[in-house]
Amino acid sequence: MRFSGELSTKARRTRSRFQNRLAHNLRDGFATERVQATLRPEWSRFYIDGVDRGFLGPLTRTFGVSSCSILAGECEAELDVIVKVGTELFAEAVRGRSYAVRARRSGSHGFSSSDIHVRLGAALNPGATVDLGDPDVTVFVEVRDGRAFFYEDSVRGPSGLPLGVQGQALALISGGFDSPVAAWMALRRGIRLDYVFCNLGGRAYERMVAEVTKIVADRWSYGTRPRLHVLEFGPVVEAMRSRAKPAYLQVVLKRMMYRAAAEIGTRIGAEALVTGESVGQVSSQTLRNLRAIENASSLPVLRPLLGFHKEEIIERAREIGTYELSSRVREYCDIVPQRPVTASSPAAAEAQEAAVGLEELAAAISGATVHDVRGLRPESMAGASLYVTDVPQGAAILDTRPREAFESWHWPGATRHDLLALERDFGGLDRGTTYILCCAEGVRTAYLAEVMQRAGYEAYSFLGGAPRMRRAMPGSPHGSSDRDAF
Repeated sequence: MRFSGELSTKARRTRSRFQNRLAHNLRDGFATERVQATLRPEWSRFYIDGVDRGFLGPLTRTFGVSSCSILAGECEAELDVIVKVGTELFAEAVRGRSYAVRARRSGSHGFSSSDIHVRLGAALNPGATVDLGDPDVTVFVEVRDGRAFFYEDSVRGPSGLPLGVQGQALALISGGFDSPVAAWMALRRGIRLDYVFCNLGGRAYERMVAEVTKIVADRWSYGTRPRLHVLEFGPVVEAMRSRAKPAYLQVVLKRMMYRAAAEIGTRIGAEALVTGESVGQVSSQTLRNLRAIENASSLPVLRPLLGFHKEEIIERAREIGTYELSSRVREYCDIVPQRPVTASSPAAAEAQEAAVGLEELAAAISGATVHDVRGLRPESMAGASLYVTDVPQGAAILDTRPREAFESWHWPGATRHDLLALERDFGGLDRGTTYILCCAEGVRTAYLAEVMQRAGYEAYSFLGGAPRMRRAMPGSPHGSSDRDAF
């Protein structure tokens, strides 16, 4: 395994610290992926002994790794021995094909890289054709001091700096394309991250954001245990709607998020905030609006995507594995009902924020919940978020019971659907609506609620089914009892 080129430029003491951190992260990656591998760190290379190629996964997702190669064999760094062993290893592989020999040396030897090219190339020539431009097979020989190593190809790593060598930051995460990519880019610079999520869309939204964050944590954060801080921002938005000018809602919302993140970041010892903002992408991200938002944070704000356009961000999301989930996350932050301000001044933004006040924000911060992201499991993220025990205002009721039961009683305004047909066709439903699914027992619709949530819908199964829903209806003579409590 070869290091990122940045490590080789560091002073010896710094490089030693960085390489020790890299070794720590790799061992955590092997343990996390249950890979049977032994790491042997050396100054210029790391060597990994494994029973299979399973260790390649962690290697390609650990920052600080430039590339790695599966060794075909090794021998003493003597020219005659290199030629003999190289011929034994690759004679069959190049037979009837074109090939090239690429050699590099480090250390003091009585031969040059060119000598290896000529001697080994000639020994492999019978039955094969030399092609230095576009060969079918490339034989790589790397000579390091007293040993020579042979391999055919290399697997690229993510490069960057080992995660954890540049301190702690807090990333604002929303689950869309931008913020996970921004977090990934900060991680690549060695910055250890926690995450903060300002929830504007209920439990289904929280669950999807947790899943997106978990991809970044599980696949790209070996050596750390990132936490997700969840703040309920619904009351904050309601206060903003009633007290701030509508055109300033986006700017004030961003200031509130910055302010909350900075306070949490300070508590956990973060040195900076990380956001997914890109200049000019949306109304709140014009240069003047970014300036108007900036001073709400007491911590420096890092914006890794500042110069990226959307296509670049989406392509990177595909590479890091968040694209599929992020593409299904609904946009909740767009709360302006009319043309938003695009050139706010700091003074104007501060005045609107002052009109709203910080009481609801303080309550959201104090009520934050914290999750160990890598410790989250899909079943725990489903849990209660699949069920409701009341019907939110404005929700659509999808009743999946047989027609006779539906006609006997149903929630006012409910519509009847065949369960299997609904599972097949729900993609045509409006994504801006909250859906409550009802069946006879509240069990069968839990699975459909799970499927719809994964597709980006805010959908829930009514706990206890139609009988409990009937008792929950306002004015119901059945009332409710303690045994009905969730």
